[in-house]
Amino acid sequence: MSLSEKQKMLAGLPYHAGDAELRAEQAAAAAWLARYNAALGEPVPVWQALLAERAARVGQGAVLRPPFHCDYGWNIAFGARVFVNFDCVFLDVAPITIGDDTRIGPGVHIYTADHPRDPVQRRAGFESGRPVTIGCNVWIGGGAIILPGVTVGDDAIIGAGSVVTHDVAAGASVAGNPAQVLAGG
Repeated sequence: MSLSEKQKMLAGLPYHAGDAELRAEQAAAAAWLARYNAALGEPVPVWQALLAERAARVGQGAVLRPPFHCDYGWNIAFGARVFVNFDCVFLDVAPITIGDDTRIGPGVHIYTADHPRDPVQRRAGFESGRPVTIGCNVWIGGGAIILPGVTVGDDAIIGAGSVVTHDVAAGASVAGNPAQVLAGG
């Protein structure tokens, strides 16, 4: 039995993102995002209720400020008391897990989507995904970018504008492009 493109995506295998089932999932996410982002002027409990409709998990007290953008939504888990500021982009073709008490600044991008290094495979339309895991009590400064497959340990700090290409140890502070350890870890 062969796997569907969605099953391949969820398994971390190369898949075709233009598949009809995946396009339908993205259309459903786009409709949800339109409602979510239209709630900008609403009180936080409205945001939390809308977020719970789509996200894999929404911990108690989690806040995701609209506008927000993602591929699917159901591949993102928010821990308790997570705060995500305006204008974040989470490409969630693989799981994004955010631990309790983490703070994420405005304009942060978290990418799980990846593309083949081989130009023939890229031209053929293949993609893949690698999960991103962010620990508890992490602080991610505005405009940071976290690349596919990265794990950020508990209590870490990522400086504003950093591009995180490798795992960040618990308690470490990193900054720059590519992000380098400043202290800890």
